[in-house]
This record gives sequence, structure tokens and C-alpha cells, in this order.
Amino acid sequence: MDTAPHLPENEVKIVIQNWLRLLNIKVGWIPDFDRIVFKYVSVYCYGKYYTLLETLQGHKGALSSVRFSSNGNTIVSSSDDRTIGIWDVASRKQIQVLKGHSDRVYVAEFSPDCQTIVSCSEDSTIRLWDVQSGKELMKFEGHLKPIWDVTFSPNGKNIILEKIRTLEGHSNGVLDVQYSHDGQMLASASIDDTIFLWDVKSGKKLKELIGHSKSVRAVKFSPNGKFVVSCSHDSTVRIWDIETGKEWKKFDGHSADVNDVIYFSDGQTILSCSDDKTIRLWDVKSGKEIQKLKGHDSLVTGIDISLNGHTIVSCSFDCTIRIWK
Repeated sequence: MDTAPHLPENEVKIVIQNWLRLLNIKVGWIPDFDRIVFKYVSVYCYGKYYTLLETLQGHKGALSSVRFSSNGNTIVSSSDDRTIGIWDVASRKQIQVLKGHSDRVYVAEFSPDCQTIVSCSEDSTIRLWDVQSGKELMKFEGHLKPIWDVTFSPNGKNIILEKIRTLEGHSNGVLDVQYSHDGQMLASASIDDTIFLWDVKSGKKLKELIGHSKSVRAVKFSPNGKFVVSCSHDSTVRIWDIETGKEWKKFDGHSADVNDVIYFSDGQTILSCSDDKTIRLWDVKSGKEIQKLKGHDSLVTGIDISLNGHTIVSCSFDCTIRIWK
């Protein structure tokens, strides 16, 4: 549990002013002194600061997604090399390589009970895998086009893919679909620059969120279920109020397409990654960037956060997975 104090921006500025007065330092004596101190105090107060712990290598192609298991013990990755990797977090070693897809694998994720993995691919199939044995359990065929996204329902009994059942509404392809934490709602992110919210039981569209100027790459629900956060090829991250359907906050800072975004479990911080090769932490309340993580040599395509918030995992076109702690 994060017990660090969370100071508002005005209080952080007061701390800086007191430091300047007590140390008798003139503003400007050290270039960007205010900015450096503000960043230090902000990181301390928010209680989140990460450094690169390990670089995992094994895939022979660009990576497209990376996910923690719900117990935090393992990581699953998907790659253009047509394989799915399972990695042990403690030893930071690859423990399984799942082979079967005939083309690049876009997404792989664990079931809530950590026993099964679901994956989707350019080969137009969805596959289920047994985590323990690494064997393919089931293959779903029949789709005529690549499948870009797939996810388990919160109870693990259903899987949803970017076709969103027979739901219709988007005018172009869907890049991401996510369940709300209670399983009652779906959010879909599309190439048509919009996000739709759907009622799972009725299949009815509840809201259409409009504001991004380019394809929406990913969407996630906030821990309290009142907001969704999205990222786009327009280089922005945005938070939306579910009740009103209005944009609540916009985060500017990335200099290229933003590929993935996720909330920390406390709901106070979000994490994003981009084609600009960076991963960024943002304070939800102030909208300010808390930290920028650099290390990947190419586009950062996927991120995830351990349930306790202590560890970040990322993947990239540089064929590596990186663990930050």
C-alpha cells in the first residue's frame, strides 16, 4: 500500500520557496533549479520513482504486448516472431515459449486464475494455451482478417475480441477492447478516432467519446469505474468522464504516437508508452508528468504494472522486455 504523502502542486511550490529562503539561493543561480527541485519533491510526494532493473531478451522479433499475471509471478509477451513468451518475474528468466501461430502475435494475456493464456494474431486465429504445460488447448478459426486484440472477462468465463460480438457502430477497425472491472461495460478504441462505451448485457452503445484527432490505440477503465483513459496516434493521453461522456483531462508530452496506457491501482497515476521510445508517469489530478523512463532503443509498444504498483514491465520493437522497479 502506498503511504507516501500526496501534496498538491501549490504546497510543493511552498516547499521549494522555503528551501530557497533557508539556503539563501537565488532563483536562476543554478540553471532550471526550480524545475529540478520541483521534480524531485513531486516524485518524493507521489511516492513513485522507477529505474531499469533488468532487460529480458529471447524474442527474435518486435514485441507488441506484455502483461503481468494477476498474482504478479509471471509475465506473458507476444511478438512478431510468431511466439508467446512466459517469463518468471523472480528469476527474470523465460520459462516457456508457446508456438503455433503462423504469423505475428498481437496480444497475449493471462486468465484471471493464471492458468490459461489467450492470444490473437495476424493469422486470423484466437488460441488458448495451458500455462503449466505450454500446450495449445483450443484454436478459434473463421475470421477473415487479422485479430488485433482479445481479452478475458473479469470472471474468466468469456473472451472478447475487437469484433465486439455483433456490436456495430465504429466506422473503422477496432484496436482495443476492455471490460470494466465489474464486467458490466465494454470500452472500444478505434481507428475512426473515437471510443465507444457499451452495455455488456444488452449490447447497446452507451456513449461515444469524441476528441482524439487520430486513431485511438488503447483504452482502460479507472479503478473506481468512473473514468476511462485513452491514448492515441495524435500523441496525447486523455481521461474521460463516463457519466457525462466528456473529456476530463488531456496530457501532452509525448512527441509521437502513444501506444498503450494504464492506471495504477491507486487511481492517482497513469502510465503511457510511445513511439518516442519513452514511458511516462502522469499525475491524474494535476495533469503533470511525474517521470520519464528511457532505455528502449525503438518504439515502446506495450506496458503493464504489477498489482502492488512496485514494478513496471515494458516491451518494444527493439525485441526486448524491460523491468523497471
